Amino acid sequence: MSSQSVPVATVESSRLAAQVSASERKHLIKMLALLAPSVIFTALFFVLPLALFMFRSVDNPEIQTYLPRTAEVMRSWSGKGEPDEAAFAAIAADLNAIRGQPSLGLIGRRLNYAMPGARGLLTKTARRMPIAEGASARDALIAIDPQWAEPALWGVLHQQSGRLTDFYLLTALDLQKSPEGELQRVAPDQRIFIDLYGRTLSVSLTVTALCLLIGFLVAAVMARAGKRAASWMLMLVLVPFWTSLLVRSTAWVILLQNEGLVNKALMALGIINSPLPLVFNRAGVLIAMVHVLLPYAILPIYSVMKGISGNHLRAAASLGASPLRVFRTVYLPLTLPGVAAGGTLVFVLSVGFYVTPALVGGPGDQMIGYFIAYFTNSAVNWGLASALGAFLLIVVAAIYLALGKLVGFNRLRVR
Repeated sequence: MSSQSVPVATVESSRLAAQVSASERKHLIKMLALLAPSVIFTALFFVLPLALFMFRSVDNPEIQTYLPRTAEVMRSWSGKGEPDEAAFAAIAADLNAIRGQPSLGLIGRRLNYAMPGARGLLTKTARRMPIAEGASARDALIAIDPQWAEPALWGVLHQQSGRLTDFYLLTALDLQKSPEGELQRVAPDQRIFIDLYGRTLSVSLTVTALCLLIGFLVAAVMARAGKRAASWMLMLVLVPFWTSLLVRSTAWVILLQNEGLVNKALMALGIINSPLPLVFNRAGVLIAMVHVLLPYAILPIYSVMKGISGNHLRAAASLGASPLRVFRTVYLPLTLPGVAAGGTLVFVLSVGFYVTPALVGGPGDQMIGYFIAYFTNSAVNWGLASALGAFLLIVVAAIYLALGKLVGFNRLRVR
């Protein structure tokens, strides 16, 4: 009997295991079906556009599209000295093919990024096309403009003829390649982007520090207030979210100007004798950005503080700890998750700010978001705009990873 019971038990357990496995598979399929719409939506409307925008920082289709013969010849050329007759014939044929077409302006603008004046040269040369049959393309182009005999021009064509390019990434770091292909810094009067990164980080870190300091104090008062008072204070913190960012930034221009309410109040109180320059400078940018971003620091800190039990503080005090030591060794460590989450949120938002510095700040206070918008909308240089955005993303990710390593990733979110 026992010899038959073992196989029966084994078969029964296998059948139950198969049923459990099938049930788990059905549950997993249902979960994936529920998650699929949100995953697809995120991929199509966030991940894909972001990836395509970042790809523009290395994308270089213009020369291969509008100057295909030249691009083919440049791939086989060493890039040194002057190319042979085939290169001159190729550029002449390409310019003749696009003469009078909008693509001539597009390729001229693209080459103008790397070599100022290239657009005028191409336009001037295209107007003289075609070259007489049997004539030397080299001699004809040099007769049109002697610049065609300069190796620097052909060096630029050689460097920019690839399907992918590092031109925009190097430009965003104030670097460039010489016609011989050597890496070098741009002229001193053109070095703007490294200082721009420093200014953006400086303003963002200052705003983050001020928001955390003020937000910590406000959140502490809210956490210790009664239920009714805390509700009113929370509503006041949320009021700015009901107003447009553009309206709030414009309001600070009115409040901080020389004849604004702030200067008039300070002069009426006798604190100052003449108006302070509070707008269209760094002070105005910091004041307006702190006002806009302060709720993002208060809310995470407050959500953590209201969950801290007073028993911990009373226990520390009963053991003889002074109020300062209780704060430093008990209360502050317990609030770190909220501080870390609020600080990260404020910094990530401030580092990409555009509207407020553009309205309240001066020319020397514009941050990287302003230049990304400028190269996207005004200069129509999407490659450089994408390169600036890529480096901004890298900087934010590096700071987030460093902060996570320092305080722990679990503290960067409020539980």
